[in-house]
Amino acid sequence: MSLARKAIDWWALGGGLLLAAIVVINVANVLGGLFGKPFSGDFELTQMLVAAAAFMFLPYCQLNRQNVTADIFTTSLSKTAQKRLSALGSAVAEVFAVLLLWRMFYGMLDQKAYNLASTILQIPIWWAYIPILVSLALLVVASAITLIEDLSGES
Repeated sequence: MSLARKAIDWWALGGGLLLAAIVVINVANVLGGLFGKPFSGDFELTQMLVAAAAFMFLPYCQLNRQNVTADIFTTSLSKTAQKRLSALGSAVAEVFAVLLLWRMFYGMLDQKAYNLASTILQIPIWWAYIPILVSLALLVVASAITLIEDLSGES
């Protein structure tokens, strides 16, 4: 499991690098606009890269139990009840991760079949699905790890 944890950590760092790239693109656009040479297609790249980056953080959040929780309702419960709720949350995350991975894969195939591309840069839309699918596969792994930990009493 430590290999999976390392992969998830590195994947999240990659999401951070994508966000840094978005900042560079937007700064280049603003500076280029000042000199009459704006960065064409910055909006398209920003859309695709933000979507990919957001998905890249999901496995890390699941693995490190940093998703939004309603602790105000559970702090008064016993540790056993809290563990059971945590396991239920991990199981629900696992089901949704598998469901999203399945449907996004077919969404990517549809985008590819219709040859949809961005308007200005003509980047195939399905390319943005690749890091999203990897992220969802890692989310499946992260959810399985947290579920195993919850059921075994670790964490």
